[in-house]
Amino acid sequence: MSKIDTVLFDFDGTVMNTNDVIINSWQHTFRTLENREEDEAKIIATFGEPLQVTMEKLFPNVPVEESIQVYRSYHYDNFGELISLFPGMKELIAELKKRGYKLGMVTSRLRRTTEQGMEKYGIMEYFDTVVTADDTDKHKPDPEPINIALEKLGSVPEKSIMLGDTMFDILCAKNAGVKSVLVSWAMAVSEEEKTGPNRPDYIIDQADDLLKLLI
Repeated sequence: MSKIDTVLFDFDGTVMNTNDVIINSWQHTFRTLENREEDEAKIIATFGEPLQVTMEKLFPNVPVEESIQVYRSYHYDNFGELISLFPGMKELIAELKKRGYKLGMVTSRLRRTTEQGMEKYGIMEYFDTVVTADDTDKHKPDPEPINIALEKLGSVPEKSIMLGDTMFDILCAKNAGVKSVLVSWAMAVSEEEKTGPNRPDYIIDQADDLLKLLI
């Protein structure tokens, strides 16, 4: 992949370990709205989906604005304390920037918490663009978020690669004509999906494995 000049990253589950705050926020929502907790595996299966879409499916009898407010009230209050960078990710991002790659963050998360997490861990300065759920009405697996990032970066699909942890990321990349990389620490991708017809182009086991692909 020597011709690659642009690297795009997903936020949740790829660069940032937000699993605890997401799961806890969902359990808070289930306790508040239904006086129960949900099976954790069912929550993990929704990872990567826009929040409104998931809310409409899980709480069809509750106004979506109400269920989102319950979720976000907990999420915002606890976000900063319950997130962390995955091992080696900051070093990878810094090295890619040093080598001259154009870097973009492409996430279905809102800008507020995306930038909060990036600033907390000192990685905002490395990114040339950040595309969030606030920037488009079309979300992964639709290619629009990646298309927006590529346009802002002045990049083309055939010279770009996307790292993600869900099939929403992988399909978004494929739909945009971008090479896809699944991180093996993903919680929401089954073995069947890893090897099926929509399988990622590459799978990496640790952050710096990406550098070997880009040689």
